[in-house]
Parts: sequence; structure tokens; C-alpha cells
Amino acid sequence: MIKIVFMGTPDFAVPSLEALIPTGNVVGVVTQPDRPAGRGNKLRQPPVKVAALNADLPVYQPESLRSRDAAAPIAAWQPDLIVVAAFGQILRRHLLELPRLGCVNVHASLLPRWRGASPIQHAILAGDAETGVTLMQMDRGLDTGDMLVKESLMIATDETAATLHDRLAALGGEMMTRYLPDLLNGRLSPTPQSDDEANYAPLISKTDGRLDWSEAAVALDRRLRAMSPWPGATTTWQGKPVKILSAVPLADVPPQGKIGEVVNWQGNTAVQTGQGVFQLDHVQLAGKKATQIADFVRGRPQFIGAILE
Repeated sequence: MIKIVFMGTPDFAVPSLEALIPTGNVVGVVTQPDRPAGRGNKLRQPPVKVAALNADLPVYQPESLRSRDAAAPIAAWQPDLIVVAAFGQILRRHLLELPRLGCVNVHASLLPRWRGASPIQHAILAGDAETGVTLMQMDRGLDTGDMLVKESLMIATDETAATLHDRLAALGGEMMTRYLPDLLNGRLSPTPQSDDEANYAPLISKTDGRLDWSEAAVALDRRLRAMSPWPGATTTWQGKPVKILSAVPLADVPPQGKIGEVVNWQGNTAVQTGQGVFQLDHVQLAGKKATQIADFVRGRPQFIGAILE
């Protein structure tokens, strides 16, 4: 029997794990520890742990795998292959060299296009027309290993990080089902990556949601969609953060006011950008419920003419 250890943590990794479970080859699952979450700060199990327990699989949740001692429970499973999907920790040499078939990563990008923690958001931010999933042989670098197989999908014009995440997660699971026999039998030919074509996609932070109104409307639209659902696209009005939940970029509209000024454009509320206007649909003032822009302005007429920061 081929023994597989699966390593992953968030929702993205669940379809890949669920694709492996019916094979009967998964001998153990490694995921991040339970973390406080929500208003009550109660401990929450990672989605991969939930899926593993539902399948009666043993689960190991180390704080770190830097030492050989920490990796001992994994070694005890004697894996022939380790499959990794959004695990959240860098694997050291003692783990990479543990299974005879190595460690294979399910990466949400058409490598080498986006390496790093947030390839989904950065593909949208950059205005990429397509992205996809790459199954890659892991090495000691950050997503630098040889590519085994990759499949692409088009990025829709209204795509958000949330919708693209779900589509790529599903694709990862489909690819794991489709290519696992070839992977186990050595029928996939490793292809080296070109470092010259690689871009780094750092972990998204809360500040990445800030809108810079000097940018073009189309660029602001990409940022809004890339930051949905987290951290959201935000601006500041009267010293308070306002989240822009949905909007339409109108690139060809001539200047209607100062950069960042809220204007009335043909009966609609919009913000003047560096190129074109950003027509607002739904917004949310800090501490308030989300609302349509017409209702927001009706209760706050001073919003028209304000300069957003």
C-alpha cells in the first residue's frame, strides 16, 4: 500500500484532501493548531482538521516542524508521499527528504507566475487574464520546485478573491484525483521553473485594502475584488473608515472633480479617480450595516462633494 500524508490547513486545501480520502492511501493529516476566532475568541478547528476527523483520519497539529523531533510523528507514519496544500509552514530538509516520492504542493497559480502566500489576490490585482493550479515537486525554496502538471482557468471580469479561491480549490481537488496515479507511478515529467518569469505574492495584510484614489478606476476595481472578502476595500470619510463593498469602474468618464471627490455622475454617486470615476453601489460605514449608496447618501447628503482619503 502507498502511504500518503496530507498537510494543509484552510478551506482551499479541503477539496485536495477529500480527493485523496477515497483512495484509502491517506495514513495521517498534519494541520495548524486550533486558533481563537470570532467574537468570543473561542478555539476553532482548521477546516482540514474537520474534514480529516469526519473521515476518521489521525490528525497531528504541531506549532512548528522545524526540528526533527517535531516531525517524528510524521516519520512514524512512514509516508511514501507527502501532499501539501496551503499548510502554512515552510518544510525543512528533514521533511522534504522523508518520503521516497518527495513532497508535492498544490499551488494556486500557474507557476512561475506567482510564488508566495497570496497568489490568488495578486493575480486579480495584476489584471491577469488567467490563472490556475500547479502540482509541483517541493524543494527548499519558496515555490521554486519543478512543475509536474498545471491546468488553467480564465479570470472573470467580476471575479473576487472569494470566487476565484473556490474555483481554484475545486480545480486542485480535481487535479489530485486525475493525476494521482501518474504521480505515484512516476509518469509526470518534472519541468524546471524560470526564475526570470517569477513574481512574489506576499501575504495580504489589512493595509492592502486601502484605496488610493489617484489610481485609475480599473485598478481600484481590481483591488476591491482582490480584497473581497478580506480585508475589504476601504477609504476614509470624516475620519472614519468606509468600506466600499461594490462599485463599477467607468474608465472613459472625463474628470468630474478633484481626485477622491464624491461626485454626482448622471444621477449616480461616484468618486473621481486618477482616470475615470468609480461608481459606488454598496458601502458600509464603520460600526454600521452595509447599505446601498442611494440610501447612504439620502441619510448623509454631505457625502456628495466630500474628499475621500
